[in-house]
Amino acid sequence: MASPATTTLLPSRSHLSVRPNSTSKPYNSSRFFSSNLRYRCFTPRAALASSSSSSSTAPSPPSSSSSSSSKPFLPSLKGMKWKDVWSLNSWVVRDYYRLVGAVNSLEPQIQRLSDEQLREKTSEFRSRLSQGETLADIQAEAFAVVREAARRKLGMRHFDVQIIGGAVLHDGCIAEMKTGEGKTLVSTLAAYLNALTGNGVHVVTVNDYLAQRDAEWMGRVHRFLGLSVGLIQGGMPSDERRENYNCDITYTNNSELGFDYLRDNLSRSKDELVMRWPRPFHFAIVDEVDSVLIDEGRNPLLISGEDRTDAARYPVAAKVAELLFNGVHYNVDLKQHSVDLTEEGVALAEMILETNDLWDENDPWARFVTNAIKAKEFYKRDVQYIVRNGKALIINELTGRVEEKRRWSDGIHQAVEAKEGLKIQADSVVVAQITYQSLFKLYPKLSGMTGTAKTEEKEFLKMFKMPVIEVPTNLPNIRQDLPIQAFATARGKWEYVRAEVESMFQLGRPVLVGTTSVENSEYLSDLLRARSVPHNVLNARPKYAAREAEIIAQAGRKHAITISTNMAGRGTDIILGGNPKMLARGILEDNVLPFLTKELLNTETEGVSLSQKALSKIKLEPSSLALLAKSALMAKYVQRSEPNGWSVEKAKSVISESIEMSHAFDVEELEMRLKEEAESYPLLPVIALTYLSVLTDCELHCFNEGNEVKKLGGLHVIGTSLHESRRIDNQLRGRAGRQGDPGSTRFMVSLQDEMFRKFNFDTEWAVRLISSMTNDDYPIEGHTIVKQLLGLQINAEKYFFGIRKSLVEFDEVLEESIYLKHVYNLRQLILTGDGGSSSEQILQYMQAVVDEIIFENADPQKSPRKWNLGKLLHEFMWIGGELLPESLKEVKEEDLLSSIEQIKGLDSIDVDSFSLPTLPMRPNSFRGFRRKSSSLKRWLSICSDDTAKIGKYTSTVNLLRKYFGDFIVACYLDATDNLGYDCAYIQEIEKEVIVKSLDRYWRDHLVNMNRLSSAVNVRSFGHRNPLEEYKIDGCRFFISMLSATRRLTIESLVQFWSLNVVSEEIFTS
Repeated sequence: MASPATTTLLPSRSHLSVRPNSTSKPYNSSRFFSSNLRYRCFTPRAALASSSSSSSTAPSPPSSSSSSSSKPFLPSLKGMKWKDVWSLNSWVVRDYYRLVGAVNSLEPQIQRLSDEQLREKTSEFRSRLSQGETLADIQAEAFAVVREAARRKLGMRHFDVQIIGGAVLHDGCIAEMKTGEGKTLVSTLAAYLNALTGNGVHVVTVNDYLAQRDAEWMGRVHRFLGLSVGLIQGGMPSDERRENYNCDITYTNNSELGFDYLRDNLSRSKDELVMRWPRPFHFAIVDEVDSVLIDEGRNPLLISGEDRTDAARYPVAAKVAELLFNGVHYNVDLKQHSVDLTEEGVALAEMILETNDLWDENDPWARFVTNAIKAKEFYKRDVQYIVRNGKALIINELTGRVEEKRRWSDGIHQAVEAKEGLKIQADSVVVAQITYQSLFKLYPKLSGMTGTAKTEEKEFLKMFKMPVIEVPTNLPNIRQDLPIQAFATARGKWEYVRAEVESMFQLGRPVLVGTTSVENSEYLSDLLRARSVPHNVLNARPKYAAREAEIIAQAGRKHAITISTNMAGRGTDIILGGNPKMLARGILEDNVLPFLTKELLNTETEGVSLSQKALSKIKLEPSSLALLAKSALMAKYVQRSEPNGWSVEKAKSVISESIEMSHAFDVEELEMRLKEEAESYPLLPVIALTYLSVLTDCELHCFNEGNEVKKLGGLHVIGTSLHESRRIDNQLRGRAGRQGDPGSTRFMVSLQDEMFRKFNFDTEWAVRLISSMTNDDYPIEGHTIVKQLLGLQINAEKYFFGIRKSLVEFDEVLEESIYLKHVYNLRQLILTGDGGSSSEQILQYMQAVVDEIIFENADPQKSPRKWNLGKLLHEFMWIGGELLPESLKEVKEEDLLSSIEQIKGLDSIDVDSFSLPTLPMRPNSFRGFRRKSSSLKRWLSICSDDTAKIGKYTSTVNLLRKYFGDFIVACYLDATDNLGYDCAYIQEIEKEVIVKSLDRYWRDHLVNMNRLSSAVNVRSFGHRNPLEEYKIDGCRFFISMLSATRRLTIESLVQFWSLNVVSEEIFTS
């Protein structure tokens, strides 16, 4: 594979000259990228996978300036290492410099445009697309426009490597960019280019905070260029969601996107839909793509209904679990996350519960006892969850954040609530579900960016056909990764962590300590507090999580010590010397907020106040102090003029609005507004000017302090445990050494850590080994022991990959055969289509129900005399109910058989007026073109039905299907016509009945499929493939569900039009 790829990627470059002037057409990359990139992004995927083990980051070519040279910059082969020469990734990245050269050559031309002319480029691009040009034709120029817009609005110019990152995203690949390389800014390139089509672009982040930050920050570039920018946040009402999804670019987080999709597919009317139906997905850029598609891949998104039955059993089961002991009454498998009751455990539980059988269907206790034991063994307080306001809230182990809306399924959450003595919430019944893998496969074009994806490239290629392209860093990475230190006991590890933090503090180096749980972060905090080492704690507890932005802003300052869970592992950028923007905002809030509101601000914890003492004080110039005093004085006056005063939230929003104003206007414009509004106490312009002045002082302070920190060695990162994936460890390492800064990392692990116990590592042997070599409290850095630990980590990755792969395979059975092909598509067709779509669906349902009755009772391979015609008539009369005339109800089995004998050998029929001889004629309801064409379509469908059984009497069976199908359809149409209702009202009732019927049986089907997925694993003992068994039984369940849905729909409509019941009573009678 390498040979043809190399040949294709290195054609002659003589024809690629660029002349950026007003007369010649600017260079666009379509000639090369429209064909060659298509080859690169699809053909070499297998090559990328095969060479992933030998691939390494491409050498970072020298950054090209915005030269007006006509030749695009291409890095020289000189200085390349041999491993880079043989790396396919290096050649792919090198080839992207063609586009970089084109963008750079256009830059002088774009810089000469006024703001208005730059903004008009968006309309020009859209016009060119409408005239037949492709995105590849305008890619280079569009990227140049975005680069210039970012320079003007953000003061940030895309580096050449960031142009490469944008191209990688546009090509539907994953861009691996190291921490601090500006992934957020890179996303603006691909988002803008693809938003020009008008189909919508989704930029997906991992939480609400990052989505809001990016929408406000990067949204300024898109708004400046004339695009609309939307933001989806938790708790947002449907009207706002709909408006934001209809924007050109929408920022959201992965869970909100998934739940909006599920909720739309549970909606009862078109007005409840919030996404862009019928095509809600076009192009997505997934930030931290490995976290969303891999780490979260094991957790399907579920929407649950309430089931209050058996709620009283959970507290009883919790008491039973307290009396059972591990190793005696049950055995625990940490790896499989399962428990097995022993014979002694079963006997004791049955005795306590006074039952003869824990698995008795009439008095089931086994599930409740098992869940209670799982809650006791696997779900630890301050590790997997915290208790707040009487509720057990889940902590995402990968991000360290609280997920208030998430609940564990299958009764686990109720078991945890019972263990903690909390109020038992209603049990959950799944009504809709989807995995992130299946959700993002709905996008025709998908891309992602992260700092750690190369180790999982094979999985991305296999699951999503997305190669990982390592984008070179703008500056060389000089971070020093120190060897892993292994300890025999957890006590020795924590003491050594505390000692290393203390020594770094004495030097003045900032330290970030990564922990795996709230419990561990607070344990280390207690150790440091005992030694009077000032520090900050960042974990899921509200008192810390609320100050996340402030804590991260100060984490790179001199003497700063930060203890964090994985909350600081993703989406954060620790700047050496501190983040001047966040520090300026903090100074502004400290000095102005007390005068804007009378409400008491939240008091900080002792650890937080202690941490401030070690940081150097920011020196403000007299002009900044004067403006702060002026802002405080004006804030005090404005607050007094408000009759009810302002809340803290309102006061903070005023400060945020003022800071936004400082971004939108320069100093001269703000001073002019201040003079014009001087008599009306212009609070916002004053605060905006104050912020700009304080920001200047903070930037100078942070620059100087950052230089001091660099001389000391930069940020030092300490990892206190190996995670189940090398990527998570690399994310923590990536906090240090951003953008060529110095830094160092060190991981310290003990053999009593959770991962080693979970994956059955022989910890007792290892503890004895280390203890024999050294004291328990001292580490060992031997190559052999470290290699064993890393090998265990790789085995853990393989194990969880198997789980995700199995989950996807089982989920695809559900998703591809049901969600996409029938249920969800049908729901959206009914809700978003015109009224005729629902009416036509009803008529098809009637024919299908009739066909089922006839197929059950009439075998075309047997003589009609052997058919069960009596049952056929009975079932048809039951379905037709009061709609059928009395003349048809009087037909006997003998009459039907006589009529069938008379149509034997019939060669042709009159489709419009066909009827069985001697049997009643159907009502003449097929009037008008639409109804006649509908009848003809049903007849053609009958004749071309290749699923029906073939036999000597197939034509006779088809005529029976035609007669009875037309009869019930005609009676239905005749009844609705005679009632005199408006067509719109009839169609609305039909829509409601179809959707309600579908939802009722769909929920039951999901429950059955979830139970089946657990049950089929047992069949592997009989040498049967569980996945194949799941497909076969799932297909049978689905066919039964569709049949039941059709019958319920028809019976409900017949009942409604016959008895004229209220629509809400359809399913209760």
